[in-house]
Amino acid sequence: MLDQHGYRPNVGIILTNPLKQVFWGKRLGQHSWQFPQGGINRGESPREAMFRELWEELGLFENQVRIISRTEDWLRYDVPDRWIRRDLRGIYKGQKQIWFLLEFLGKNKDINLKATNHPEFEAWKWNDYWVPLSQVIDFKRGVYKEALKELAPALFTDKKHLVPPAGWEKAEGPGHFRLTNYRLFGVTCSSRPCCPDESALAGLSWLAGPQLHRCAAP
Repeated sequence: MLDQHGYRPNVGIILTNPLKQVFWGKRLGQHSWQFPQGGINRGESPREAMFRELWEELGLFENQVRIISRTEDWLRYDVPDRWIRRDLRGIYKGQKQIWFLLEFLGKNKDINLKATNHPEFEAWKWNDYWVPLSQVIDFKRGVYKEALKELAPALFTDKKHLVPPAGWEKAEGPGHFRLTNYRLFGVTCSSRPCCPDESALAGLSWLAGPQLHRCAAP
């Protein structure tokens, strides 16, 4: 479902814990990290889509979170042609998103990356609110900046935390990330299981430290 300008309606989710840290997920088969997000189906409101995506990607129910705030308007990003199926190039332009800021009311063990047969993440951790943009694929960084800056006043009361760290907006990192499966917008071709072996995940420890959460074994 695209709008007249070629953007697919979508929701983004910033899930916070009592320490005001945010859920930060490592994409399945990729070296990039991101917030949960997903498309809005025909007939769904952004709120309904958000709760559906919350279940599909994190295994959480509506009663396990509280909505703190949401962005006032759509935030948009364009997807480069190399990430778009050839038959959709010139038709599909990118995503327009409503972002929700949520308070997590449950426990870490409640988060289940394998709630469905099509997981989006293979690992996660709690990160400081101002997430490292260098770990985000380049064409999404602008929207992340907008969403985090717009929603910060709803989470923080002290001015110190309302201001991003020095240099935060000047993210340095690869413009793209090496894929270990073949994934384009609109198609996924992979038989890779959700949970790689321990040796494959060992290389992530420098990013996440001891609080990296991995998919539970099936």
